[in-house]
Amino acid sequence: MSAARGLLRPARQETYEKVFGAVYVGLMTNVLLALSCAPLLAALAVVRDPPASWPFFAALSTVCAPALAGAFRCFALLGEGSTAVFPAFWTGYRRAGTRAAGAWLAGAAAVSVLAVDAAVVAGTPWGPALVPFFATGAALAVAVTVAVLVVVAESPRRVRDLVRPCLYLVTRRWYLTAPTLAVLALAAAAVLLKPVLGLLLALAPLLYAVWATTRYVVLPLVTET
Repeated sequence: MSAARGLLRPARQETYEKVFGAVYVGLMTNVLLALSCAPLLAALAVVRDPPASWPFFAALSTVCAPALAGAFRCFALLGEGSTAVFPAFWTGYRRAGTRAAGAWLAGAAAVSVLAVDAAVVAGTPWGPALVPFFATGAALAVAVTVAVLVVVAESPRRVRDLVRPCLYLVTRRWYLTAPTLAVLALAAAAVLLKPVLGLLLALAPLLYAVWATTRYVVLPLVTET
């Protein structure tokens, strides 16, 4: 009887505050991400066949890099108990924006080259053996780019000093990197297939899962002085 009463006891006020704080941060982060990535979203809505114009969209997608740095900064401060979304997002956007954009451009270029190479060799006799290699390389490029964004959102370190350590860490903990990439793909699919629901509801929780897992993978780089 006492155990049942314990289960039915109302949660503490601090618990409600944490839950509502997390929901607030998630919703506002979604709004800020949508505003920051508005040029890309508008182009995707206007262009009828985005894959045919992939070089343009690969370059335009760079606007997402500072936005993600801002979102990751919000997530980091949420873990410290802060729900000040606007200052956190702006701080991450401003301080890490240039470095995040550089890392994103390098990652987008690497993925583009690997995708073109895969398309070229797909029709050759060696295609079935080589395509998985290019796909793995593209996945690593995406994972390293996200890892660099996570680090620069909390650290003033240069991108060139982070590429090799991030590559080592995401490869070493591939069992965490693989599901993280799957969640990232799910976030992108949610935005592309259901823009309103994806941007307003699903994006922040999925990105938080990506951030939390990736931050655990690259924690030595985040805490390193």
